[in-house]
Amino acid sequence: MAGSTCFVVMGFGVKTDFLTGRSLDLDKSYRTIIKPAVEDAGLVCVRADEIIHSGSIDVAMYHQLLEADVVVADISTCNPNALYELGVRHALRPFTTITIAEDQITYPFDVNHIVIRRYQHLGKGIDYEEATRFRKELADAIRALVGRPEPDSPVYTILARLRPPILEMAEAMAEAFGSDGTGPPATDETLSDLCCRADEAIKSDRFEVAKALYEAAGQLRANDPFLVQRLALATYKSGIPTPLEALEEARVILLGLFPEVSNDPETLGLWGAVHKRLWRETGERAHLDTAVLAYERGFDIRNDYYNGINLAYLFNVRAKISPPADQIADFVNAERVRRRVIPICEEALESGPRNPADRYWLKATLAESCLGIGAAAAAEDWERQANDENVGGWMRQTTHEQLAALRDLLHPSPLAGIRAPHPAP
Repeated sequence: MAGSTCFVVMGFGVKTDFLTGRSLDLDKSYRTIIKPAVEDAGLVCVRADEIIHSGSIDVAMYHQLLEADVVVADISTCNPNALYELGVRHALRPFTTITIAEDQITYPFDVNHIVIRRYQHLGKGIDYEEATRFRKELADAIRALVGRPEPDSPVYTILARLRPPILEMAEAMAEAFGSDGTGPPATDETLSDLCCRADEAIKSDRFEVAKALYEAAGQLRANDPFLVQRLALATYKSGIPTPLEALEEARVILLGLFPEVSNDPETLGLWGAVHKRLWRETGERAHLDTAVLAYERGFDIRNDYYNGINLAYLFNVRAKISPPADQIADFVNAERVRRRVIPICEEALESGPRNPADRYWLKATLAESCLGIGAAAAAEDWERQANDENVGGWMRQTTHEQLAALRDLLHPSPLAGIRAPHPAP
C-alpha cells in the first residue's frame, strides 16, 4: 500500500453534540486514534486542515474526496460539513469509505443503514485502553478494505449501473499523460500549521498575532464555526485599536454564527463574554441582559462550569442595579447556579485533567463559587490551589479582578435579615 492515501473527513477542535449536550475534542480523536491507525495500516493520512495547497481549501478537499484511496469519515456530533463530505464521497466512489462515530451519537435516518464503527469518549478525553482498542480495529478495517474492496456506498449499491467518475478520470489521465501523471506541488502553509501557531500565540498572550493567524486560516476554510469562534476570542482579547473597538469587532464576527438563536455553547459563551465586557465599557443595560441570556442558555445546554460561573456573576451584577424584588430574585439565582457549578468542577477535577490551564480554571471557579455562597475559607483554599498551577499571567489577573469585583457585589446582600446563609459545601 506504499503511496496510498487516506483522507479523513471530520470536524476539528472541540465540537458540541447538540442532541446530548456533550462536548467532544475531535482533534484528540484524530491524533490518538485515526491518524495512528491509518499510518499503522501503511497509508499516508491527511485531514483537511493539513492539506498543502494554494487558494481555497475546497478545491483540494474535493480532489481528496475523489482521489483518496481510502476515506475515513468521523460523523460524531453530526457535524454538517462531515455529513456533507461523506455524501460527496459516496457519490464519487463505490468503495473504500469507512464511517466512524462516538458511541453516543444519535445519527440521522439517512445514515442509519450504513455500517458505522463506534468508539468512546470520556468527556473531551479518550481513555487510553479505548484509544488502543479502536486504533487496532480501524487499522484492521483499512487493511481489509484496501485488500478486498466491497461496495460501501449506498449510491452505488442502489444504482448498480452507475459508472464511478474516478474511472473516467483515470482513463483520461492515462490517455493524456500516462499512468503516472501528477499535478505540481504546492507550498502554502497548511490550515493545521496556522491554527497551531495561533493557539501558541494565545497561550503567550500575543492576541494580535493570533488574530492575524486566524484571519489567514479563515481564508483557507471560510465560515468554519471553530475558526470564527477563535478569531472572535483573539479579537476581543487583543484590545486593538481600543478595547471597545475590539469588542465591537468581535461582536460583528460572532454575528455570522447567529448567536441569538444558536445552541452551540462555545458560541454562546463567547457572545456572553463579549457583551459582558461591552457592559463594562459602556454601562448599557442591553449588553448586560444579552450576556445573561447567552450564558443562561449555554449553561442549560451544556451544564458546564464556564457558562455557569459567568451567569452567576452577572446575576449579581444585575441585582446591584435592579429594583428590590428583582435584586432578591437575581441574588438567589446566582447562589443556586453556583451550587450547581461546584459539583461540576469537583467531578471534573477528580477525572484528573492534564492541562494546567484546565486545572487552573476549575480551581479558580471553585474559589469564586465558594465565595459567592459565603464559604470564605473554602474560597481562599481553592484560590491558593489555583495559584499553584503553572499558567499565564493574564489568567491569574482575570481571576484576581473577578474575585475582587464579586466581593463588592455581595455586600450589602439583599437577603440580609431574610434568612441565615447556607452552610459551606
